[in-house]
Amino acid sequence: MDINLVDQDHYSSKGAPHDQYRWLRANAPVFRHEGDAERNWPGFWALTKHEDVVHVSRHSELFSSAAKLALFDEMPEEQRELQRMMMLNQDPPEHTRRRSLVNRGFTPRAISKLEDHIREICHQLVDEARDKPEADFVRDFAAPLPLYVICELLGAPIEDRDKIFEWSNRMIGAQDPDYAAEADESQTAAMEVYSYANELAAARKDDPQDDIVTKLLLPAENGETLSVDEFDLFVLLLVVAGNETTRNAASGGMLALFENPEQWTRLVENRDLAGPAADEIVRWVSPVNLFRRTATTNTVVRGQEIAEGDKVVVFYTSANRDEDVFEAPDVFDIGRTPNPQIGFGGGGAHFCLGNHLAKLELRVLFEVLSERIPTLQQSGEATRLRSSFINGIKTLPVTL
Repeated sequence: MDINLVDQDHYSSKGAPHDQYRWLRANAPVFRHEGDAERNWPGFWALTKHEDVVHVSRHSELFSSAAKLALFDEMPEEQRELQRMMMLNQDPPEHTRRRSLVNRGFTPRAISKLEDHIREICHQLVDEARDKPEADFVRDFAAPLPLYVICELLGAPIEDRDKIFEWSNRMIGAQDPDYAAEADESQTAAMEVYSYANELAAARKDDPQDDIVTKLLLPAENGETLSVDEFDLFVLLLVVAGNETTRNAASGGMLALFENPEQWTRLVENRDLAGPAADEIVRWVSPVNLFRRTATTNTVVRGQEIAEGDKVVVFYTSANRDEDVFEAPDVFDIGRTPNPQIGFGGGGAHFCLGNHLAKLELRVLFEVLSERIPTLQQSGEATRLRSSFINGIKTLPVTL
């Protein structure tokens, strides 16, 4: 079988290459994947089994996020230095220090306080969508929900959600012609987010509020604080990760429910299934497809020798369909239990900080939709993001 797990055109036209993942899990779970000279990235080891993705995730001392960064594409070394200040691209103990400072705003207790407000937002989105002549699930539900929540977390004006949406699209959709008009659009968008974060920080220093920005700017119990650059990069991460994961999980989940109408009927008849449905949606969609690590020493995975400095790429989308872990993995089942999905990471240092928030948003959204619009239907073809990093949907026309 011809293997190309990073063909962006495949993702945009057909979605994730599940046939290739299935073959690799059975025949070459640690696979030496060819590189691409034109894009200036070398070959890499592709890991597609659940157990191996978890192993890499939980051993930062063997598989570094900082050495050559966690994102797939290469970048000049001068750009890496700034990127290494982002938690996504750090290893313990620096990552542990930074995460402990940021975690203050994302504890389960802090997140649970948002449920009533998230429910209000979802009802508002339904009301607004009903007033439009044509509805699109991404534009009218999946995209605005996390943007409203991000504005709430940051204490930012609600009217800022449109530019946050645009920045996120330009950074994540750099390879999609609908989002990135120029080659440097992604970097320009990042700079705009830095500037925006600086403005937020300056405003909170003068006028503290009950929001995450104020909390993060205050010293922790041990007296440590985030530097200006650290804070700016955290806001950047929140704008991208806090938006993209929920948006694409929600839109991909809705598409799965359209394609499996018996599951939508189950949810309409029993909204208590919205909780397990959130986990099944994350498993099924796997909004983040991959991350890369760099081997810090010679090591072995599943009998395959991996040399120090080799690039190792973990594929969450494949791991979440692993036949050794999930019964009937290609069946979408909103009542699936147990469901050890690793769509938020395989544990370890980089387990998603916002996983409680994302699952809360998904649960409440689908509770409200199944209650308010039980006859919701797809009315046009979904279009997918041209990206091997994010399993994204750009448009999903619906009839309310």
